[in-house]
Amino acid sequence: FLVSLRRAWDPRTPTSGGAGPKPIAKLPLPGKVFSMDTHGHRIVVAMANRKINIYDARKLDPKHAEIETETLLKYQTRSVRCFPNGLGYAVASIEGRVSMEYFGQEEEQKKKSYAFKCHRKVEDGVEYVYPVNALAFHPKFGTFATGGCDGVVNTWDGANKKRLYQYSKYQTSIADLCFNVHGTKLAVAASYTFEQGEKDHPLDAIFVRDVHENEVKPKPKK
Repeated sequence: FLVSLRRAWDPRTPTSGGAGPKPIAKLPLPGKVFSMDTHGHRIVVAMANRKINIYDARKLDPKHAEIETETLLKYQTRSVRCFPNGLGYAVASIEGRVSMEYFGQEEEQKKKSYAFKCHRKVEDGVEYVYPVNALAFHPKFGTFATGGCDGVVNTWDGANKKRLYQYSKYQTSIADLCFNVHGTKLAVAASYTFEQGEKDHPLDAIFVRDVHENEVKPKPKK
């Protein structure tokens, strides 16, 4: 059974059956949709004003989400991706931060959630902060990659809160990332995202690079 999801700037998320364009559900939302992802029966929708709605695909209720919450981050969301183990989701934002957030409203789950700084640099005592546009989880190790407007792709071990690797800088912003199903390739979409307004910029390009274990495999704790 195939179901497709569409997102748009208008505050609705149509859910369509794979056999045709007719939607099987329309979910009214409290804000513009910036990103969404699925894992199992859960649909995670990230919207304007830091809002996150989580729906149960087995019983879509247009009036009520399974969970209505706000991300830990303070500024606009750019991307949301579910953990491969289904326990939560990661959120990237324009403030050079990523949060790791867990499903559930229990205090224990909330305590596990955290945020960290990334895609920043300091030059001459000035800190430059870049939006984080893209997230992608490795299908085997559960580690993840981030891509930002600094043209940099990093890989991270979220469980141990450590950066694993940083790839050579690209000529322009990283707009999206995706591992293949085996985790042996990483597709990198390099495309200027107009964070600095209109200006000359490199042509859009997609790079597919080999992924080596030392770049994505968690390192044992010392």
